[in-house]
Amino acid sequence: MSSIPAPEQVRRPLQVPPHPHWPTLSDDAKAALKERIKSLLVQEHAVLVAHYYTDADLQSLAEETGGCVADSLEMARFGAASDARTLVVCGVRFMGETAKILNPEKRVLMPDLAATCSLDEGCPADAFSAFCDAHPEHTVVVYANTSAAVKARADWVVTSSIALPIVKHLTALGQKVLWAPDKHLGHYVERMTGADMLLWDGACVVHEEFKSFALERVRKLRPDAAVLVHPEAPDEVVAQANVVGSTTQLIRAVTELPNQEFIVATDAGIFWKMHQLAPDKTLIAAPTAGEGATCETCAHCPWMAMNALQNLEQVLLTGAQEVRIDEAVRQRAVVPIQRMLDFARTQGISAPVRSD
Repeated sequence: MSSIPAPEQVRRPLQVPPHPHWPTLSDDAKAALKERIKSLLVQEHAVLVAHYYTDADLQSLAEETGGCVADSLEMARFGAASDARTLVVCGVRFMGETAKILNPEKRVLMPDLAATCSLDEGCPADAFSAFCDAHPEHTVVVYANTSAAVKARADWVVTSSIALPIVKHLTALGQKVLWAPDKHLGHYVERMTGADMLLWDGACVVHEEFKSFALERVRKLRPDAAVLVHPEAPDEVVAQANVVGSTTQLIRAVTELPNQEFIVATDAGIFWKMHQLAPDKTLIAAPTAGEGATCETCAHCPWMAMNALQNLEQVLLTGAQEVRIDEAVRQRAVVPIQRMLDFARTQGISAPVRSD
């Protein structure tokens, strides 16, 4: 394996937005807003699908209204199975695009199309295509956290929950893998599979903030706690984990392991679902900064935070913020996604827990 730096034109500074400051609502105002949104969902023949990393109010509202709280793949699967004419995706832009790729006949709305992802932003389609062209002997595998245009250039799309079995499968076929965009997840997959991999140089701004030395200190203070780490975190953080896995796999660990305390190294939005399923367990956020360090995201994605009840209501009222994808791009992008879905089905790999 060799980690290849992104081409020079990609190395522009990533503009991480500040966390939005939504007005604090009284309990009565929040309840009234939720009721208005529920009525609009019915009126628009819409269903709400929310990612684990979004605000707790959105996750609870999705479940209350017959929608789902899930990873990006299951959000799209849910949309395809729903008879709703409109899918409202609370998450980041690649999730809305994935939903549209798999559900072209449906209207897909998002509270804010500007809600993107550092992995997506750090892997522009033109530079990535040139990277692939320079290494034609490799099978191209891209993480779901990429744009529709990048997916359209791939042979396979994977989520964190299915990356290992797919790369193991490709390795058994003697194929070399070109992986993008998350280098930390790529390192983990390579280490676990022994695959010959070429890595794009990308990282998640949230997961890259977890600090190994600070995690060691917390572990000494909480020696009985199990450490749960998403593989987008740096290698030295992953090395300290009791469980490494996708969002769904980390949630499952909280419900299944006997430990009463868990140190969790992923976006803090996941705590709502973990508390819901295991209310008796103690959850501790893994540290994202230490002495002399700064915290850019504080373990919560600022783009995910662009989703709120207020702009959810507005998008239902106006129909703005609709996800649109060029049909030629969509037709190419659906192929590697469908290849993943078919692989999961033939290998008996079940869909993630409703709720990665």
